[in-house]
Amino acid sequence: MQPQISFEFFPPRNVEGTFRLWDAVQVLAPLDPSFVSVTYGAGGTTRDLTRDVVATLHKHSGLRTAAHLTCVNATRDETLGIAQEFAKAGVKDIVALRGDPPKGENSFTAHPDGFANSVELIEALAETGDFTIRVGAYPDKHPEAADMQADIDWLKRKLDAGATEALTQFFFEAETFLRFRDACAKAGIDKQIVPGILPIENWKGARNFATRCGTTIPSWVDDAFAKAERDGREDLLATAICTELCSDLIDEGVDKLHFYTLNRPELTRDVCFALGVTPKVKLEHVA
Repeated sequence: MQPQISFEFFPPRNVEGTFRLWDAVQVLAPLDPSFVSVTYGAGGTTRDLTRDVVATLHKHSGLRTAAHLTCVNATRDETLGIAQEFAKAGVKDIVALRGDPPKGENSFTAHPDGFANSVELIEALAETGDFTIRVGAYPDKHPEAADMQADIDWLKRKLDAGATEALTQFFFEAETFLRFRDACAKAGIDKQIVPGILPIENWKGARNFATRCGTTIPSWVDDAFAKAERDGREDLLATAICTELCSDLIDEGVDKLHFYTLNRPELTRDVCFALGVTPKVKLEHVA
């Protein structure tokens, strides 16, 4: 069974980043993703860039494009105003998140006139009737959560507030996701939970990110990359690990995969090829 796939990109910060983003789109668009998403920087730092990239992708690529939208550093009116701009541009998919605190701050503080949390944001977006809303989920305990059950309870609140689907944080072993999926079903969650997949371009960077977001790092992954670095085979190992992870998930009935591309598409493309996902369309409109 070939899975449905989707891809996450982030907005560029300079000219070089712009070329890298569009190169990534050109490489991955022929794989016919069900949608692509564009992230928001920590603290809302790329709000305008995200809006511009989403509008351009939607208009010129033919890809169904989802915009990340957060509660950070904005009033309710400002946040909903951005959502309305997306709707006017024809963008009808939003990934609704609380958002990370601004750089230098250790915890999220709601704007006095803003949304207090992601549930309030989702409820407001759902009331408009304009959007398909996706949310984040955490197969490993979120660093700010009391325990895993609290994470699952909060996810249920987000889905009950009007979201249609959840995209998970990345993880390293299929069992992590499968246990989480079972726990969500036990809690009465019946909407789809899509595993987030990170092809590892750079193990040091991926490891640091995993540590910050509470993702469990198996010792065997550390050992494997230490050996691969000595042999100069990091990309081969990364492709093999990611492909096996995805295959294990598919064998357990997972039919959708969401790839965090980091705007570096080659490993994601190679994993998709290994899974039998091959080019279906040719992208002609993005220059």
